[in-house]
Amino acid sequence: MDGTFLNDAKTYNRARFQQQYQRMKQQGIRFVVASGNQYYQLKSFFPEIASEIAFVAENGGWGGDEVVRYLQTRSEIEIIACGKNSAYTLREYDDAFVTMAARYYHRLERVDDFSNIDDTFLKFGLNIDDSLVPEMQALLHEELGDIMTAVTTGHGSIDLIVPGIHKANGLRLLQAQWGIEDKDVLAFGDSGNDLEMLRQAGYGFAMANASPAVKAVARFEAPHNNDEGVLAIIEKALNQDTPFR
Repeated sequence: MDGTFLNDAKTYNRARFQQQYQRMKQQGIRFVVASGNQYYQLKSFFPEIASEIAFVAENGGWGGDEVVRYLQTRSEIEIIACGKNSAYTLREYDDAFVTMAARYYHRLERVDDFSNIDDTFLKFGLNIDDSLVPEMQALLHEELGDIMTAVTTGHGSIDLIVPGIHKANGLRLLQAQWGIEDKDVLAFGDSGNDLEMLRQAGYGFAMANASPAVKAVARFEAPHNNDEGVLAIIEKALNQDTPFR
């Protein structure tokens, strides 16, 4: 969503998309929102059709107490534990961080600690200064790489997910349910947590604003997210223009 379907103001051309979505339905095309963001936040962008479309949200799984203990030794990290029912962050964090987090996690509770929470956890969202992201990603890989994978979101944060549980895995489950082959999948991405999905999709598009690593694995490139790049490519697919002939 961020940096891909949404522009930098966190909006999209709803009228244009609604017209496209009706054409998708007529052509038997499924629309899936695949994002590391919270399910409840993602639903809020598509209130009219949320019951019709599919979501691959918070792609990951819970790593256990060992992960929590390590993360809390890193004072430069602010932690969001992302559960099925809600996201959770610590009361000790300042209000500015919580306000920012609430933009991405529409269900967010402040707790004294992460123990004894009755929920099924999906991933950790880690907030950190942009300049420290590469160093911290390498450190997390060294310390936790056998149980969790650190992927960049491209927006000043890192997601910790269970290895092998990512957007591509979620899409694969939906494809099996619907009988859709990889070659018939069109996917878009801009950051490190999109790599597996773009490799898997027959039509993997990196946004013009994507990181070099994403552009290196994607077969195609879409216009910038601020130029309605996703909608422009969807238009081509609906019209069966190149490369969809």
